Formats: sequence, C-alpha cells, structure tokens
Amino acid sequence: MDRTAAKVVIVGAGIGGLAAAMRLAHAGCDVMVLEAQSTLGGKMRTLPTAAGPVDAGPTVLTLKPVFETLFNDVGLRLDDHLTLQPLNTLARHYWPDGTTLDLMANPKDSADRIANTFGPDSADDFRRFSARAARLFTAFEGPMMHAVKPSQPSLTWQVLRQPRLLADMAPHRTLGALVDASFRDPRLAQLFARYSTYVGGHPATSPALLSLIWEAEARGLWTVEGGMIALAQTLARLAAAFSATFQYDTPVRRIVKQGGMISGVETDTGVIPADMVLFNGDPAALHDGLLGAAPKAAIDDDAILPRSLSAHVASFAAITVGLPLAHHTVFFADDPKAEFRDISAGIIPRDATLYICAQDHDAGPDTLQRFEIIRNAAPVTDTANPEVFPCQTLIFNRLRHYGLTFSTGPVTVTGPADFAQLFPGSRGSLYGRSPQGLMAALKRPTARTRVPGLYLCGGGTHPGAGVPMATLSARHAAEAMLSDLSSTLLSLPMATRGGTLTGSARTGPRQFPS
Repeated sequence: MDRTAAKVVIVGAGIGGLAAAMRLAHAGCDVMVLEAQSTLGGKMRTLPTAAGPVDAGPTVLTLKPVFETLFNDVGLRLDDHLTLQPLNTLARHYWPDGTTLDLMANPKDSADRIANTFGPDSADDFRRFSARAARLFTAFEGPMMHAVKPSQPSLTWQVLRQPRLLADMAPHRTLGALVDASFRDPRLAQLFARYSTYVGGHPATSPALLSLIWEAEARGLWTVEGGMIALAQTLARLAAAFSATFQYDTPVRRIVKQGGMISGVETDTGVIPADMVLFNGDPAALHDGLLGAAPKAAIDDDAILPRSLSAHVASFAAITVGLPLAHHTVFFADDPKAEFRDISAGIIPRDATLYICAQDHDAGPDTLQRFEIIRNAAPVTDTANPEVFPCQTLIFNRLRHYGLTFSTGPVTVTGPADFAQLFPGSRGSLYGRSPQGLMAALKRPTARTRVPGLYLCGGGTHPGAGVPMATLSARHAAEAMLSDLSSTLLSLPMATRGGTLTGSARTGPRQFPS
C-alpha cells in the first residue's frame, strides 16, 4: 500500500467530514464519504420555505482565519469560492424592561453604546471583561484549539509563563459567577453569561474560562452568501474535484475490525473495505454500540457525559411587524436563572431567552423573510418531561409580548427528540459533551482513538462545538491520519493526486473554475 492508494471511508458529511474529505483527497487518499441522510451538512441544515431555503442550524461564521487556512492548505483561496460579508452589528439585544443594546464589530462603538445605555462605569466593566477574554483567547488558542491532543502539562506551562492568566481563568468560578462579579449592571451580566450556551453549557456550571468565547465573536462575524449551507456545499464540491466520492442515503450499520485493525464499514449493501475510517458523528453513537462492537472501546464515559444543551428551533418565512431586527437579535428572559433551573430539571421553561436569525433582515418592509428562532432546551433523558405544550406557542407569545409579531404561515419546530433521531446517539444534545467543569475541554475525545485505524472529527470531538471548531477537528484528524499512514511506510511517493484542481509542481494548483 502506498499513500496515494490509501482507502479512507468518512462516515458523515457534516462540516468536519467535508473539511477532512477535502484535505485527505488533496493529499492523495482515495476518499469515500458515506452519509445516512439524503443531503450533506449535518447540523448545518436548511428547510424549505416560501421565501427559499432557511438555515435551521448554525447561522454565522466566526474565526474566518480557520477557513482561510483550510483553503490555503489545499492550494486555494477562500474568497475565490465563497462570498463572505462582515456584519457591522454583531447582535441586537432586547430586555423586558425596554432596554436595547447593539454590540458592534468596532469595540469602541460597542463601549460607547454601553456607556450611553448603562453608564460610563458599565463601559469600563465591558472594556475590562473584553481585555480579559482577549488575553485568554490568545493564550489558549494554540495549546488548546490548534493542538491535536491538548494536555494539562502544556496548559499549566502556558499559565506559568504568564501568571496573570490564572486570575483571568478564575478556576474556581463559573461563567455565571464571573459575569456577576464583572458587571455592575445585571443586564450585561445576563448578556455575557449567555455565551456558555454557544457550546451547550449552563452559565451556572460552565467554567469562567468560557468568557473567551466573547473574544471569538468580537474578532468578527460573517454571513455566507447563499446561507450557511453554501459552505458545506462548497467543501463537498471541492473535495469531489480532488476525486473524493460521496454516497447519500447510505447509513453505516457497523464499523468492521479484522486482525485488531479497522478494516472497513458495513452498509445495507455490504462491506466497504478501508485502510482507515473517520467517524464524523456524535462519539456517543460509538460508545453506545450503534455502529457495532468494534469501536465501543474508543470512547470512555467521561468523553461524552454529561450531555450539553439541546434546543427548540423554529424555521419559517413570514412578514414581521414591530421591533426592528438585526441579522442576530436576542430577546432576554425575565429570569435567566429560572430558565436554566427548569432546563436542568428537564422541564421546558415557559420564559426563555430567544435568539432570532433574520436571514433577510436587509429586505424592505412588507417583504417575506426567512427566520430561525432558537430556544435552549434539555437533551433527551430518562427524567426529561415530555413536551406537553407547544413550544411554538411559547415562542410567538413571548415575542408578541415584546411587540414583535409575524404573519401566519407554516412553521417547522425541531426539538430535542427530533435531533435525537437526526443524529444517532446524541440524545438530542447539539454540542456533544457538556462544557461543565474546568477540565471538560480535556475530556473530549481527540482525533486518534485506541482502536487502530479509527479516527474522529466533528463538534463532539476536540476542540469542541461550533463550525470553526469542527473544521479544526478535521484538520487534526487529517494530519493524524496522514502522519500514521506515513509512519507505516518505508517510503512515500511525492506526487499528489488532485483531480481537476491540481496543477504542476511548477505552476502550482489550478483555480477552480467559476
């Protein structure tokens, strides 16, 4: 076997699987992607509406350099294949008392708006909190996010080199406690506590270290022309141009092991042999034996438990009347602590913070627009109460109370039980393992597993949930797989098989035709 002949099967066409397919196919591997659903994207879903496909999963791009690196690593330029538009308004926020605040891409603009709304002391609180988040992000971006396998010694060394980081991390505090102490105005504490939910955590149990998520957003937000699904479609198109193949409506029933090594996967039509298998799904599916006995040993209990949040997601098209919306708008609950107490008990809270993505917010008045509304919820558990009253009613009644109404029309609400069916083994959790506990990030499974030939990528794998993190997990997996391939060979051919995108060594990669 040589490197160009290595057969790789990727199970799942989520963003991690697609990014890995692009990298591995460019490197010369024979890549086949198997997807159980009829469409690609995983959690990057869309649903049809009268106004066109509406995003029903992630709604925005952060950490643009992650994607620029992905394209650069395969000899391409991101801007040649996707149109990204930076958002000037990061998010608009409404509180029940009538207070409104826009956070802006320009940090000075954000501080000025906070000063005008909450007073100059609150603006100082914001500057201090932002500086802290920036220091944490800068310190841990390398040893955590960009490390194939982060370790406690490497993180400890980072703190020893910069002793101030220990105070910034606030290791004995939760994010909820940190923001309560950081902001004199409880409304701002409520706003920044919400960032724990970006990775499926409760503010009262998530570590204060997660304050660095604010810095990830503060570095910029981008919309994708064609919706977020355009990112997944582009990665699949480029992977196919590098000669990766895709099969949809092809659930994998079993990962096969022979002679102590993973040897392929079994589908409804038979066994597909492989030198390596990359699983782009919730690691809990492997732990629970949903893909056979062979991969169960790859996942420990504490790599998947406790589970992160789920959600109720409403996707629809409508005409709005009332409050103006930004691309991202948040309507806060009256009592955030009560909301998360209910969620922890498996109860659907009657009053919850609502996030709205107004995909066509620049459209004129009386125009049919696409919307996605997200409401936090508990994952599916044995103790979770059934959904005894329509979440849709709670959502729209709450927005009507704020003064925002929508024209009637078909609304699709996807809840925890639906997500549990869409993503086997997930229990409806959208972010894999919960971020609960200071060391939670070190407990997530990494790209390499204990089962030879089996690798992992996706939001349930290190470095964590979210589109940029899943994309980084694909890089970690591809690098691990190529390194392990190289270590088994006495010599490797230098040629790279690249389909229609590969140029000569002299001219470099060809650009993909527009």
